Amino acid sequence: MADSIMSKAATMEIPINSNGDTGTLTEDDSLEQDLQQVMVSGPNLNETSIVSGGYGGPAGGIIPTSSIKDIRMKSRGVNLPNSNASASRLAHHTNQHPGPLNHNTNSTEEVSRGVAVEKLDSVKKWGINTYKCTKQLFSEKFGRGSRTVDLELEAQIDVLRDTKSKYENVLRLATALITHFQSMVQTQQALGDTFTDLSQKSPELQDEFGYNAETQKLLCKNGEALLGAINFFVSSVNTLVNKTMEDTLMTIRLYENARLEFDAYRSDLEELSLGPRDAAAMVRIEMAQQDYHIHREKYERLRSDVSIKLKFLEENKVKVMHKQLLLFHNAISAYFAGNQQQLEQTLIQFNVKLKPPGSDKPSWLEEQ
Repeated sequence: MADSIMSKAATMEIPINSNGDTGTLTEDDSLEQDLQQVMVSGPNLNETSIVSGGYGGPAGGIIPTSSIKDIRMKSRGVNLPNSNASASRLAHHTNQHPGPLNHNTNSTEEVSRGVAVEKLDSVKKWGINTYKCTKQLFSEKFGRGSRTVDLELEAQIDVLRDTKSKYENVLRLATALITHFQSMVQTQQALGDTFTDLSQKSPELQDEFGYNAETQKLLCKNGEALLGAINFFVSSVNTLVNKTMEDTLMTIRLYENARLEFDAYRSDLEELSLGPRDAAAMVRIEMAQQDYHIHREKYERLRSDVSIKLKFLEENKVKVMHKQLLLFHNAISAYFAGNQQQLEQTLIQFNVKLKPPGSDKPSWLEEQ
């Protein structure tokens, strides 16, 4: 309906006289009501353009409504800001005050640059330290450099390494004994089952097969008890060798590295002290003294740690091996003497828990 009204309003003729007064309308009152409705419900003049001249006039006659607003504001004495000047001031303000994005980018770049510098310094220090330690190591190998030696501590370290080697041999032999003895127990169990089956199928030899079956089953039971004792022995010695002793040896390796670094920086300080004493040399000597004191403190701290660990290790080793060697002796003696009661008391005395038969075998679900 609005389109029909607008087309009707655009095509109607409004005569204008020489004084600019409009003539009388030839349309009826219904047209006047339609025009009033268009003025009320029609498009907003702020969003349209006013066409000067009649229908089908030239394009140059289009006047934006914003221009009309500017003219009205100027006629009332209001100064309007220049759009070009405002845009230039906005650009200048943006350049002078960058947004949060530029600030965050700069902060990220500074953090990345700081991390890179820190890594570079770390690599540089590592390279210098490696060079000095390698130089000191070759000097000691070829007999041209001196090394710091704690004779008492070095002797204790040598004893520990020799003891560890011998205990590892005990572990290998005890493990081999378990393997062979377990095979014998399994053979005795199979032999006892066979004797039981033959005693049921041979009435004339039922008693003889029955006696032998009971004997093999008793030997199998005692063998499982002995295997439990030997397994407990191996487990305890393995903990002593591969955990307690290994932890002490790890501290010893750190101590030996600290000793090498200490001697390297000590030799470097001695070489600088024998050189010229100009300003640059004095600065280098002062820095070398600082490095020397740092590595000396590290060396003395680790030497003290090694001494303490060696002392506690010796006490722990005596306590553990006294118990385990007594268990091993009593279990072996009771088994081969055929004293089943003594064997069971030995297991109770040392709190040895036997695994139930078949516990080592995987379940039928695990076998699938």
